Amino acid sequence: MREEVDAILKEAKARMAKAVEVLAHDLASIRTGRASPALVENIRVDYYGTPTPLKQLATITTPEARLIVIQPWDRSLIKAIEKAIQQSDLGVIPTDDGTVIRIALPPLSEERRRELAKVVRQRVEQGRVAVRNVRRDAHDHLRRLEREHKLSEDEFRRAEQELQRLTDSFIKEVDQLGEAKEEEVLQV
Repeated sequence: MREEVDAILKEAKARMAKAVEVLAHDLASIRTGRASPALVENIRVDYYGTPTPLKQLATITTPEARLIVIQPWDRSLIKAIEKAIQQSDLGVIPTDDGTVIRIALPPLSEERRRELAKVVRQRVEQGRVAVRNVRRDAHDHLRRLEREHKLSEDEFRRAEQELQRLTDSFIKEVDQLGEAKEEEVLQV
């Protein structure tokens, strides 16, 4: 029986880690005062009728703190990339010189910083919910094992406590990611 409990906890841990990883990647795409390739790498560009992430079509670099340079591997895509960036929610205007696209990031206003901090808090809450959902699923599996008498009540309680410790550690990690990103967004 212990193998089943271990398998359930191991799967829960992997799923919680994945939820934290998704949150970290999601937070990286929120614009701060500094340029980051993560801001644009997942923008979908119409590539011969197929929406394709920008990172699959170009090299994205940040040579300066407030500048993103995109160098498409196929120059015929420059206009499509520009159009996709303008339609994104970044609120920036790309410029091109025929070979590369440059995006100059203006400094964020105080109001925009507060809006972005709210977005960060919402995404962090979504991350917490994702971790809790994993906990609920694992708890349901454990409860089912107990109901089927494959697990004693004591074993169930121990597994439940272990699951709660796991959940608490991942929630703490989510909160730390959120606090760091919020601080970064509010930093002038």
